[in-house]
Amino acid sequence: MSMDDQALIARVQQGDGSAFAEIVRAYKDKIVNYLYQVTSDYQKAVDLSQETFIRVYFKADRYRPIAPLSSWIYAIASNLAKTDHKRRRRMMAVSLEDLPPTVEISTPAGEESDTGLTRNLRAALAALHPRYRIPVVLKDVEGYSQEEIAAIVKSPVGTVKARISRGRAMLRKSLEGASDGVTAFAKREISDGRC
Repeated sequence: MSMDDQALIARVQQGDGSAFAEIVRAYKDKIVNYLYQVTSDYQKAVDLSQETFIRVYFKADRYRPIAPLSSWIYAIASNLAKTDHKRRRRMMAVSLEDLPPTVEISTPAGEESDTGLTRNLRAALAALHPRYRIPVVLKDVEGYSQEEIAAIVKSPVGTVKARISRGRAMLRKSLEGASDGVTAFAKREISDGRC
């Protein structure tokens, strides 16, 4: 843990709002990006990141410097994402065909629409259960070590290693299936003389 983080959180614990603003400034983009990778929904990621920082502020007195501040913040964000996933699973899903024709489906502002491998990867990642998605994103996107991930998700290192391995295998299988579908489509197009 950096001394700056430790000093900042100590100031937040004493009620210093400017120290909290510095923490938000330092971690906001990272947390939004992480939550976007986990939820595949930019607006949901923004909402969950706001909730994350609200909890950081109001639970600052519970923070103990046994782990880096970043691990504590990511743990809060991960728990919120898991809770949101459970809540959404209980809600009834709406088909895209059921949406009224006036509803526009678009990508987040400032983001180009996903194509090809990126779209397939996002879909495969979104299909993973959070128990696999969160460790894979923390490891492969955010760059955390397995030990740090274990502290964030509050699981043994062996469990984290297994979940990363299984998650990667599921992603690989899903991506291979997506490329097989594209290949089969292309072969059909060629055999039908459309290409």
